[in-house]
Amino acid sequence: MSENKLAGQFFDAAIGLLQRVRDEEAGNITAAGSLLADTVADGGRIFVFGAGHSSLPAQDVVYRAGGLALINLLAVPGVVGLDVMPATLGSALERVNGLAGAVLDTSPVQAGDVLIVISLSGRNPLPVEMAMNARALGVRVIGVTSLAYAEHTRSRHSSGTFLKDHCDLVIDSKIDIGDAELTADGIAAPFAPASTVVTSALMQAVVAAAAGELAARGIDPPMLRSGNVDGGHEWNGRLLREYGDRIFFRH
Repeated sequence: MSENKLAGQFFDAAIGLLQRVRDEEAGNITAAGSLLADTVADGGRIFVFGAGHSSLPAQDVVYRAGGLALINLLAVPGVVGLDVMPATLGSALERVNGLAGAVLDTSPVQAGDVLIVISLSGRNPLPVEMAMNARALGVRVIGVTSLAYAEHTRSRHSSGTFLKDHCDLVIDSKIDIGDAELTADGIAAPFAPASTVVTSALMQAVVAAAAGELAARGIDPPMLRSGNVDGGHEWNGRLLREYGDRIFFRH
């Protein structure tokens, strides 16, 4: 089997998943966008969290061209990127009980805010407790996860629950357990994960829905421009000053 054929099969698989998410999660995406719009209009703050590779779609909506300026990354040291050595430490930290509570207690997150928790499996203690503790603080939680894991795996949290069980709204990424779309002769393990492609698209769709909802209410959504186009830095500087009390990635 040629490399080109496998590459094409991956694109086909990713496109199929994107179409499923677009069609089957449209209502949840719209609802999530409305929740973000409510928060922006009401003066609240927006945070997003993901561990391991689930941190990639979280980071993709923070301080970026074409993005909503008010989305902040809720960072947990050691789990956000692969700059930690050994890289396996991040996976281990996802299973540490109590870490999420400690992070929230020292974060600016407060009642009335929105927290988006991204976790493909939704089974580890860190994302489960992040959602549980956030809701206990009066924070509205959106979970972006694969419901297949809750159907076919066991939770690693002592409660036996998954991320989906502690959210005000859940968006299903439709990713199958194992996060590998392809198999082929001569390759022992399944390969070609699509969770980052699909989840990043989901997050951008939610932001787009929020921007459209704000505009429909007559509110100009605070969207960042590219710093690589003329006037971009000046535009962004104005937004960062105007909404400085709701933006936490500058300090």
